[in-house]
Amino acid sequence: MKREIVITNDGSVTIYVPDMDENYHSRYGAIQEAYHVFIKNGLALTEGKPVSILEIGFGTGLNCFITYLETLKTGQEADYTGVEAYPVLQQEALQLNYVSQLNANGSQEIFNTLHSADWGVPVKLSEKFTLTKRQQRFEDINDKSVFDLIYFDAFGYPTQPELWSEEIFAKMYTALKDKGILVTYACRTVIKKAMQSAGFSVKKVQGPPGKREMLIAFKG
Repeated sequence: MKREIVITNDGSVTIYVPDMDENYHSRYGAIQEAYHVFIKNGLALTEGKPVSILEIGFGTGLNCFITYLETLKTGQEADYTGVEAYPVLQQEALQLNYVSQLNANGSQEIFNTLHSADWGVPVKLSEKFTLTKRQQRFEDINDKSVFDLIYFDAFGYPTQPELWSEEIFAKMYTALKDKGILVTYACRTVIKKAMQSAGFSVKKVQGPPGKREMLIAFKG
């Protein structure tokens, strides 16, 4: 599948898939979107407590890298699991400009490790941050009461509606601990209804730049 590196409005890059007419991140700003959706409306809700995170769509590693940088600032302990069926290639990872755009030049080696680390093997990126990557289809996730927080960052509903189904969200509900949270950039009525049918309580909040609203789902 052909993939292209493109620049988004905030200067950070994303990957574009021409065959699907789909981007890995918002064209309005990859970094802006990641901070707004997954840090402000996700990680911040865990109130600095030790947190176990599942990312649905590891992709470019941006959400993981930003979460890592946040834990360096706050001292929060994080166990991060990133699931990806079709990993970014090493030559693609080398073209991603997140380290410079985030003024995190001291963490270039960490970002490289996000993409070079072996799959299925826990890697300690810092004293308080552990990453485990799983090359796995989202449909095959069968974790039970493991995670406090899910970053749901799959390709958009028009491209892959099957990833936004009640069946997938039922798997997410099962994977979360009681009082767990799922956060996503999406806000379609059909997605909200699928979440609710899976058992979630769902809340709309302001979306990132270029998007009016997004969803936060709560278990229990």
